This record gives sequence, C-alpha cells and structure tokens, in this order.
Amino acid sequence: MGHVPTPAAPASTAATTAASLGEPALGPLDGRYRASVAPLADHLSEAALNRRRVHVEVEWLIYLGTHDVVPGVRRLTDAEIAHLRGLPLGFDAAAVAELAEIERETVHDVKAVEYWIKRRLEGTSLADVAELVHLFCTSEDINNLSYALMVRDAVREVWSPAAHTVTDDLARTAHELRELPMLARTHGQPATPTTLGKELAVLVHRLRRQLARVDAAEHLGKFNGATGTYAAHAAAVPGTDWPAVSRAFVESLGLTWNPLTTQIESHDWQAELYADVARFGRVLHNLCTDVWTYISLGYFVQVRGQGTVGSSTMPHKVNPIRFENAEANLEVSQALFRVLEETLTTSRLQRDLTDSSMQRNIGVAFGHSLLALENVRKGLAGLDANPQALAADLDATWEVLGEAVQSVMRVHGLPNPYERLKDLTRGRRVDAQAMREFVAGLGLPEAEAERLAALTPGTYTGVAAQLVDVLGTPPGEG
Repeated sequence: MGHVPTPAAPASTAATTAASLGEPALGPLDGRYRASVAPLADHLSEAALNRRRVHVEVEWLIYLGTHDVVPGVRRLTDAEIAHLRGLPLGFDAAAVAELAEIERETVHDVKAVEYWIKRRLEGTSLADVAELVHLFCTSEDINNLSYALMVRDAVREVWSPAAHTVTDDLARTAHELRELPMLARTHGQPATPTTLGKELAVLVHRLRRQLARVDAAEHLGKFNGATGTYAAHAAAVPGTDWPAVSRAFVESLGLTWNPLTTQIESHDWQAELYADVARFGRVLHNLCTDVWTYISLGYFVQVRGQGTVGSSTMPHKVNPIRFENAEANLEVSQALFRVLEETLTTSRLQRDLTDSSMQRNIGVAFGHSLLALENVRKGLAGLDANPQALAADLDATWEVLGEAVQSVMRVHGLPNPYERLKDLTRGRRVDAQAMREFVAGLGLPEAEAERLAALTPGTYTGVAAQLVDVLGTPPGEG
C-alpha cells in the first residue's frame, strides 16, 4: 500500500475553541489574534489531534484487512475501506462533543477514540472486525504517529509557506535596494559604508539556511507496542515479521520509521525541528531589531499599508508596532520551542508522561511564531527607504574613508598610514575638504590620488551591490 495522505480537517472542526463558543479566551492566540493563527488549529488543536488518532487507527485496521498480517482476518472490500477513511474526514463538531463524552467515562483519550470508532462499525458489515481496532497497539503507537502527521502538515501547509513568503518579500526588497548606499554602524559607531540591500540580503541568506533545514526535516514514527519489543504481536502471531510490518505501516503514512524505541518514539526529530524553527525565529528577531533601528535613524519611513494609529496623542508618529509585536511573539515562541526541545528528549526509563503534557503546547509555540511572521510581513509592506536620510548620514561622516586611504597608503609603501589616519579621524568629524586636502598631500601617484579624491562615503561600498546576487533571481522573476 502506498502513501496515504492525512485527511484535511474542516476548518470549522479543528478551529472550535472556547473563544468561538463565546467563552472568555485565556490566551491571546484564542482571543485577540485568533484570525491570524486559525490555519494552525486545523493541524495542532485538540480536535486535530483526535482526528489524527482516528486516522491512524483506521489506517491500521485497513492495513490488517488488506495485508494478510493476522491469519484469519478477512479482506476488506473497497466500500468498507472507503467507509473507514470517511471517519476522519467527517470528524466534525458533533464528533468532537461525542468523543469528549466518551472520554469522561474512560478517563483515557486514546481509549475513547477506540470506542468512538467501534460505535461507527456497529450495524455495518465491519462489525465483525471491530475488535481489530487498536489491535496490538499501545496508546503511544497511535499518539506518536498522530503528532508526527500533525506537525509535518502544520509546518508544510501553514508555517513554512508563511516563512517563505516573508523571506521572499525581504529578498525582493534587498534586490530593489541593492545600490542604495548606507552608513554601516559596527558597535553602533560609523563604519565602512555598505548598501541597504546588501544588509537585508545577509538576513535573507541566514533565514533561507534555516528554512532549508526545516523543510528537510525527518518526521519519525514507531509502531512496536508497550515497550518497543513487539511482545504482544509475537505472542499472538509468532510467524509474522513484525518489524517489517511496522516499517511498512509507518512508511505508508508518509513518515520515517524508527526501528528502536522504548514505549515512546524518542522525539529527537521533534527536538531537532523545534531547534531549527527557533533558530529561524532568532534570525527573524535580528531582522526586527535591525529594521526597528533603521526606522529610528530615518533610513526607512512607514507610509504604506499600515492601517494603524501611530500614537494616541502624537499625530506625527507612526510607531514600528509590527516589528515590536513580532519581537515579543518570537520571544514567546522561542522559549516554548526551547523547553519542548529540552523536555521531549528525556523520558524516565521506558515511559513517563511529561511528553504528553508538553506536546500539547506545540500549537502554541507555532502560533506565536506564525503571528510574528504575519507582523513582519505587514511591517515590511509598510516600509519605504529614505535615500535623503541615508545620504545625509554618509555626507556627515567622511572620516569613514580613513580605512580606504590608509589601505592605499600601505599598498604604495607610505610610512605610518594607520597612525596618520588615526590622528586625522579619530574622535573628530572630517569633511570632504579636509579629507581631500589630506590625500593631496600624501605624495601618491597622480592616478591614485585622483581616484581617492573622487571617492565619497556614498561610493565607498565595495562590491556590496553585487553581493545581493548571491540570493539569485528575485522571487517571482525566475
């Protein structure tokens, strides 16, 4: 059997929350920011988790009824298979409520799913195979596969497209501003000029590296019983190659098989993924703080598409709230991803339940990250570069040419180049006339003297503009 895609959730099902039922929301993701993170609810909500559990249980029953794994189990018909696969597809608000009612009796979420499925087989041609539901399974066989499918699809279908969109928007801006000279500020001090586009391109390159890691992530799954030994399987049907069956089933779901586990899948792949998503967030946070600073310097003005009141009392202000909001949400998401990474990689002996509670926060971590992405995208869309401010800053800092002049002096063997430029420039402002007079008195070859005399802070950018080409063709133009 080939790859079986995970069924998509009806938006109205997985997105059902206390907030949507008119009850007060405890957290901002289910209140103020609900619309921004709603797509994730179809993958990472409690309802989505139970829908995935139904999906995995159903696919295992179908596997047993189509692969002659257990002697005597009859073959399922195409109509029966279609009926079974319709169960997760039809997992609506009424199913969520019914499952919750069953769980109040079982006090066990996965057992409640098993009973919910069995109810759906009563009075059908599948009634005779109802006891095969959850056969040989420990709860973690169902849960680990469900979480792997949930996280995989949440990243592929929601988070990663949003992250790529922001990165592509930034790449286009970098290409547009590739030639625009800007005073660099290493340690916050005037430094060798660059271009605004090149500095944004550095961030694009960093973000893309992390996205490549996220997009290449493995999503592991196990299906091997209560302590990972296939003990019940071998006791009931000793003649079957159970590791081979486990591998085939896990891979049929589109996941990577983990051959060696305790009762739980070890979650190392989750820790790796969350570390990469968090690192992407750290780079995005760096973008926010840099753009915020460029706005404060006047290098960017916020004029387009903000749709916001800048200050409640000062009409002239347009606050960089998109980037500040993104900063805060990135910090929350990174903290959650960090604790997920640290906690999920440890389980006492063969099993403890810390991972069960911890994994319920995966959606919250991705929610704050997704909210940050939306704010960065909107913030970037509201920026215009301000060439006049950039040019004014450059024209006020001719001393940054000291690096260029002393380098030429070194090449031509003139004495004490660094020290002479330090005496001229350190701790003082140097204007165009003073710099050109200094160059004229150096005794350089005429051609070199003329070239240095023509140099300005705005033209002293090296090959910064060409470096943007490292990003390749601007998105949308290839």
